[in-house]
Amino acid sequence: MRINIEHRTHYRFDQPVWHGVQRLRLTPPTCAVQTVQDWQIDVEGGSVECAYDDHNGNKVTLIALGSGNGEVVITARGTVDTRDTAGVVGGHQGFMPLWLLTKQTALTKPGAKLKSLIAQFAPQAGEPIPMLHSLMTAVKEAMSFATGHTDATTSAEAAWAAGKGVCQDYAHIFISVARALGLPARYVSGYLWMEDRPMQDAGHAWAEVHVPGLGWVGFDAANDTCPDERYIRVALGVDYADAAPVTSLSQGGGKAALDVALEVTQQQEMAQ
Repeated sequence: MRINIEHRTHYRFDQPVWHGVQRLRLTPPTCAVQTVQDWQIDVEGGSVECAYDDHNGNKVTLIALGSGNGEVVITARGTVDTRDTAGVVGGHQGFMPLWLLTKQTALTKPGAKLKSLIAQFAPQAGEPIPMLHSLMTAVKEAMSFATGHTDATTSAEAAWAAGKGVCQDYAHIFISVARALGLPARYVSGYLWMEDRPMQDAGHAWAEVHVPGLGWVGFDAANDTCPDERYIRVALGVDYADAAPVTSLSQGGGKAALDVALEVTQQQEMAQ
């Protein structure tokens, strides 16, 4: 499937921005499940300083702000060809060791309520693939997808206790349980093509678990499915903070209002 993406992030600051730095993880990689045909990032109210690959293998763009006009617009756009591999991404690559991905973070650390879920699935840990599919379904059925109740700092335990959240929360919950059962797990940020919803308010997120004999396998608990050709992987990390699309390293400008406009469409193939 060929998918076109245009992702626009618009910051409006209540004071002029004279100095600031932002780290962007908005460039999808070519990998086993996708091929990037073209991609570019445009910045208004700032300038691209450098680009590099981080410890997770993410493609990072560093931008400097300082126009003094109080607005910054970041537009990432391009075309990606995707493949359905039933969620299987393949072997581990990059500098992040697998053992580190079995360690909980502040966003994934389980409390009493998640420990009950972990205990429920512990007897099935010897057969990881059936267990992970059952876990994905259990999280989907127990949670209600609802915006406005959680944010980037909400932990898996808090979201599970509330019983509602967004894709980020579903991913953190799934990762928390997988790690507690001894499986390396990581957070994936990206995009999801939806036939009935080309205009979206935000990107998507899901989890990947390293399964012996298969390598990394994706699980989208928010939709109770393994990623297929509708999904575009952009960044990886131990949790959301490690794979956030935009991170401010230092910034003036006071408070900021944020608007996000995302369009994800399928490109129709030309008849031969």
